[in-house]
Amino acid sequence: MSGISALILLGCSSLRHTLFQSGVLDLGIYDQVVYLISQGKPPISSFLGFHHMGNHAAWAVYPLALLYKIHPSPYWLLAVQAVTLALGALPTWFIALNAGLKESQAITIAAVYLLYPLVFNVNLFEFHPEVMAVPVFLGVVLAARLDQVVWFCVGVVFILGCKAVLSLTVAAMGVWLLVFERRRFCGIFALIVGVGWFLIATQIIIPHYSNHEVAAVARYTYLGDSTLEIARNLALKPGLVLGRVFSLDSLEYLALLVAPVIWGLAPRHLTPLVSAIPALVLNILSDKQAQRDLIHQYSLPILPFLILAVISSLAAGSGWLRTRRAIILWTLVAFMVLAKYGYIWSRYFRSVDNWQATQQAIAQVHTQGAVLTTHSIAPHLSHRPTIHFVDDITGPPSGIGRYEYILLNVRHPDGTRNPEFAANLVNQLKKNQFFQLGYQRDDVYLFVKKSKAT
Repeated sequence: MSGISALILLGCSSLRHTLFQSGVLDLGIYDQVVYLISQGKPPISSFLGFHHMGNHAAWAVYPLALLYKIHPSPYWLLAVQAVTLALGALPTWFIALNAGLKESQAITIAAVYLLYPLVFNVNLFEFHPEVMAVPVFLGVVLAARLDQVVWFCVGVVFILGCKAVLSLTVAAMGVWLLVFERRRFCGIFALIVGVGWFLIATQIIIPHYSNHEVAAVARYTYLGDSTLEIARNLALKPGLVLGRVFSLDSLEYLALLVAPVIWGLAPRHLTPLVSAIPALVLNILSDKQAQRDLIHQYSLPILPFLILAVISSLAAGSGWLRTRRAIILWTLVAFMVLAKYGYIWSRYFRSVDNWQATQQAIAQVHTQGAVLTTHSIAPHLSHRPTIHFVDDITGPPSGIGRYEYILLNVRHPDGTRNPEFAANLVNQLKKNQFFQLGYQRDDVYLFVKKSKAT
């Protein structure tokens, strides 16, 4: 099941990328930094303007450079994402058996995990290193229950390296393991290293490499201007957040999260969700609406503990649905309603009419010189130290003479998809004395710096 799921997930995400529907945020960012690491160069993202560790302190990305040593390609990242998401079914199955479920029930729960809409949707949405933490969260819980302390510690450390904010989930998991699971060492270890890494990452590593606060702070400006100020206001001024917690928006988000598995949630067996509280609170309080859906990656830390709560409920003989057929039917309906498979034919083929021209233009970029292009083309040219994207949201580029190649798709521009902006930029470049038109077909234009062209 995991193998088949991995192939399906990889096929869908690869198709999206091949059709120029992926983008800088975040496939382009990670493809560039992993490539630079594989070449022994400083992993400074030209999209962000600072070192990779200043982004999310995600040091777990570094080993991925070994794959780029074989052949540099963003499809490696998509493959890692598909495989790790699909592998979550394996520890799910082991945990279900360990909890006392029958093998048929354990297989059913593994299928519930694989068909949870967030798994499919996040796989389509670029690449994010926290996907690698999802099966490991389930694995460390299994390790704790089997008293495999060394594997638990190794897994927890790896999770911390996937994204700094996951340290809060690790700390909360430590509380759950300590108080409710009676796993003293594992609970204390997770709590201490979770809190410790959060402070180190947010107060030392990220500011050092980026020269500013954690980027996500901008989503909580009504709570403060720094990580510590936000934490202080959450503790001392709960009135600031009550309106957001008790709102229709939050209720809708909670409904989306639990709908695929609500049949297996019982009030007496919700203790695993203690671990999900930090991610849930961050998503509810954020100004960014994308943190409250089943499309983006922000709800990933919640998923393993939803599955654990379902397993706990079924093991105790609770839950609305208990037969395999009823559970699978509910799961399939939830997937059909909430998974974004329809994007494949409704969105991803919209620029296929000049797909070949775009591919041919990319093939004309022969060096690792600086490139200016669009958001959706950038991940196909990110194996270079300097690349930026332009659209009608970011505005006209400054210092255009620093680029050796400028590649634009006027027919399918990014941003608000305003062709006038792209057409005006093309006209400006045609008059620019430093560039000459190197390729033109089907509203795809490649401009080459004259010194490079000659």
